[in-house]
Amino acid sequence: MPNSIIEIAVTDFITAQSAVKGGADRIELCAGLSEGGITPSFGLIKKCREQLSTTLFPIIRARGGDFLYTEEEFELMLEDIAVCRQLGCDGVVVGFLQADGQVDARRTELAVQAAGPMQVTFHRAFDRCRDALEGLEVIIEAGCSRILTSGQQPKATDALDVIRKLVAAAGNRIIIMPGSGVLPVNVDIIREKTKAREFHASLRTTVKSHMQFVNPAFVAERDYLNPAVHEEAVRSLKQALK
Repeated sequence: MPNSIIEIAVTDFITAQSAVKGGADRIELCAGLSEGGITPSFGLIKKCREQLSTTLFPIIRARGGDFLYTEEEFELMLEDIAVCRQLGCDGVVVGFLQADGQVDARRTELAVQAAGPMQVTFHRAFDRCRDALEGLEVIIEAGCSRILTSGQQPKATDALDVIRKLVAAAGNRIIIMPGSGVLPVNVDIIREKTKAREFHASLRTTVKSHMQFVNPAFVAERDYLNPAVHEEAVRSLKQALK
């Protein structure tokens, strides 16, 4: 049985370091995970590429919200893909839909062309497309390497049968990677039920700020909680798949 691959979504250099120390096989680098992930800064991508040897895939997404972009938004995403290629990233993560819910074949193909020789993952925009099997074929034809999906439901555990069917339909043509709600306590069940071999998780939590002064007007807000990914959680996820 081939080894399973763990991809961890992170938002900053500290969490990226923690994920790598915990044994992540690949990093999806994002800003704004609360918005589903948007393109991280040039400086963050550069720092992670220079300091981390783990496979690095920044997400390329101009904004939160839907996956129907203007031509201007698409053009700037192509420029961001070019930056990732120049910085030596291993891949990028994209996703484009049309207004009628179909996967946008033209833009996906153009993104793959712009990325070469980097790999391209089609992200959970896939979960908003109108027909999963139809979308699968469009994404394969466009040249993507994998699809990140929760089976068109909020959590992967809500759609194990759908993901299993996608894995079977994909065969060796593209990787189907379950994500959303993937945890050490359920990842082996997801693997068993879907036959997937790559898994995406964020395992995100928060840690208390080291600020000594706390403005009492903001004490109940998130200003004093920082994002965190614990090395032990990543190790537990990998251990659950052994």
